[in-house]
Amino acid sequence: MKLSANDILNKRRAGVLLHITSLPGAGRTGDLGQDAYYFVDFLHKAGITVWQTLPLGMTHADGSPYQCLSAHAGNPELINIDWLVNQGWLKLSEKCEDCQETDKFNKSCLVTKAYNGFIGRASQYDKDGFAKFCQEKAFWLDDFALFLALRVEFDRKCWNQWPDCFKERDNKAIKETRSRLSHSIDCIKFEQYVFFRQWMALKAYANERGVLMFGDIPIFVSYDSADVWANRDVFKLDDSGEMSVVAGVPPDYFSETGQRWGNPHYNWTFLKKTGFNWWLERMHTQLEQFDILRIDHFRGLEAAWEIPASEPTAKQGEWVKAPGKALLNAIKADLGSIPLVAEDLGIITDEVIELRDEFGLPGMKILHFAFGGGADNPYLPNNYIKNCVVYTGTHDNDTTIGWSGQLGVDEKKHVYEYLGNPLATLHCALIQAALASVANLAIIPMQDILELGSDHRMNTPGTTEGNWRWRFQWEQLTPERADRLAHLVELFNRN
Repeated sequence: MKLSANDILNKRRAGVLLHITSLPGAGRTGDLGQDAYYFVDFLHKAGITVWQTLPLGMTHADGSPYQCLSAHAGNPELINIDWLVNQGWLKLSEKCEDCQETDKFNKSCLVTKAYNGFIGRASQYDKDGFAKFCQEKAFWLDDFALFLALRVEFDRKCWNQWPDCFKERDNKAIKETRSRLSHSIDCIKFEQYVFFRQWMALKAYANERGVLMFGDIPIFVSYDSADVWANRDVFKLDDSGEMSVVAGVPPDYFSETGQRWGNPHYNWTFLKKTGFNWWLERMHTQLEQFDILRIDHFRGLEAAWEIPASEPTAKQGEWVKAPGKALLNAIKADLGSIPLVAEDLGIITDEVIELRDEFGLPGMKILHFAFGGGADNPYLPNNYIKNCVVYTGTHDNDTTIGWSGQLGVDEKKHVYEYLGNPLATLHCALIQAALASVANLAIIPMQDILELGSDHRMNTPGTTEGNWRWRFQWEQLTPERADRLAHLVELFNRN
C-alpha cells in the first residue's frame, strides 16, 4: 500500500545520506548491483527507514549530479553490468577491445553489446516491456536519445556549437538524423530502459523492507542538456539560443564570491501560459523514482539570483521574482499532496518562509550552522518544530569530524555546553543531537556514521575539481558502528 505524504513526513524517522556512486564495488563508481541491496539490508537492520541520494541524472565530465544532460534520464554509469549478464543479453567474454580489467569496462560499449544480445535473445515479454517503456517515456526519451546521439557525433560539444540545422532543430535534418542514427538512438533508449528496470527493482526491494527512497530535484537544469535544446521556450534565451543571464547565489557561507552555476533561468511567462506542463512532467518522472522529494534551492521558486552571463563570479546580480505559489498550486492540483521537502538554506527571506509554510513543506536544519550567533539561531535544536528535516551536515558540508577539527577551543566548549554530552566525541554528540531532536526526519551522512574526516567529503561548493568521487568500503562499517547507530535510532524512537 502506497503511503500518503502525511504517513511519510509526519512520523519520526531516521535516514542516511549516501549517493549511489558512493557505494562499494569493483567498478569505477558505485552502481545498482548487489552492494546497493546490501546497503538496504544494513538500513533495515538499523531501523532506518529513509535512504537519501543525490540526483540520479546523467552527468557531464565533472560528475556533478546537479548539472545533468536531462531532467528525466538516469545515469548509465549506475547500471550494473552483472545484471545484463544474468539476463542472458551480455556474454562475459564481450569485453571492450581497449579494456583489460573488469573495473575498466566501458559501460556504454557493454550496454550496446547487451542491446544486440537483447534483440537476438530476449523473451517476447522483455521486448514488449522495452516497447512499452519507449512509448510511455516518449515525451522526454525521444528527444533525449536523439540529443545524446548527436552529442556523440559532434565530439560532445554543447548543442549551441552544433551546425545550425541541428542547433535550430530543422525538421528535415532531425527526421533524416533519426533514421541515420536509428541504431545509436535505440541503444540509448535501451540504456535508459535498463537503468529504470534496475532502479525500480532496487526501490521495490527497499520499500518491501520499510525503507523509503528520498530523491533530490535540482531547481535548475544544465544549459548543455536535452531539456534546453528541445524546449528553448521554457528558458530565458535570446533568439540565437544564448543566455544573457545565468543562475547562482550571491556570496554566502560557502563562498566569498558566491556560486556562479551557469544554468539558464526559466521563462516563467511561457511556463505559466502552458500550465507549468514542463515542470509537471518533471515531477511525474521523479515521483515514479522516489517516495520523498527535495527541491534543491527552494528559495529560487520565490526569487532567483540572476547574474549577467558576462560576469565571471556571482558577486554581481539581482534577485528576480518567480511564481512559486502558482507552480506549487499547479503541482498540488495535478499530483495531490506529495512528500516534498524544501531546501531552504542560504539567504532566506520572510517571503520564502511564507511560501514554504503556506504549502506545509518541511525545511532543513543543519547542525554545522547551529553554533554561531545567539540562542535564537534557527539551526539550534531548541528552535526546531516537528515539521522539519535535521542533518548533521549535507553533501555540500565538510564531514562532521572535519568540521569539528576546525573549531577553536572556545567554540568546541560552546558546542559541548549546548549538547550537554561531555563523555561523547563531538561528532557522536552531534549525531545524537540530530536523532534526539523533535524534527520528524533526521538524516545522517554516511561519512559521519563511519567517523571520516575532511578527505572524505562529497563536494566543496565553488570548486570544480575532486568532487563527487567519494566511496566507502564495507570494512569501514564495523559492527560497533552499525550497532551504535541502531541503538540510537531505537533510543530516540525513530525506528
